[in-house]
Amino acid sequence: MVSTTLISSVPQYVSAEEHRNIVGSTPTSFNDIPPVLRHKEDNVRVMLDPPLPTFTEQDGANGTLFVIESALVFMSSTGVGFQVPYPAITLHAIARPESGPSIYCQLDELAGEPGAVEPSENDEASDMRELSIIPSNPTSLEPIFEAMSLCASLHPDPNVSDDDDLDEAFMDEGAFETFTGEEGDELSEVGRAALEHLESIIIDPYHPDKNGINGAGEDVESEGDGGH
Repeated sequence: MVSTTLISSVPQYVSAEEHRNIVGSTPTSFNDIPPVLRHKEDNVRVMLDPPLPTFTEQDGANGTLFVIESALVFMSSTGVGFQVPYPAITLHAIARPESGPSIYCQLDELAGEPGAVEPSENDEASDMRELSIIPSNPTSLEPIFEAMSLCASLHPDPNVSDDDDLDEAFMDEGAFETFTGEEGDELSEVGRAALEHLESIIIDPYHPDKNGINGAGEDVESEGDGGH
């Protein structure tokens, strides 16, 4: 079963204020409360690679993005949309390639599959899908990223054990060093070029001073928000 599914209507949701009011009224069942909408962005273009069956390039040309706590949803102006569960989003980052800024995502189409096995190196590419979210307003990139990060934190990876979480919690960052190309140049010329390319387009909102793009001089953008 593919994680990214086509939809014809936006799932039910409530605003954060509506959620507070519902919870404050002590409902009969908290399980019946719709998920919270954390961000809504109009005039968004999306690209999927490989594309979803029957979801055309025209469908992805313009629509509305809904960052709901239950799933990431895109509804096209054509009336067709799709939703992605957060466990399927293995990576999301702000990218600023020459073609224009976007939210870049990698999707695991087998995420959450009961009894799913670890894909082999040959099968891994076929199970992955790339999603690019391009808002018409570039200043909305960080709010979208932050909302996605919040929602993703509500859906921890079910395949990660508690022991793995503890290992990560007590991991010493000082035990790892950033490769600089010295000490025998273990990284090949092709590898260095690939690394430089990734560092030039991927933005880390948590550590803006460490982004590769910041070292380029003219490509530096001043971000007012700290945030996530």
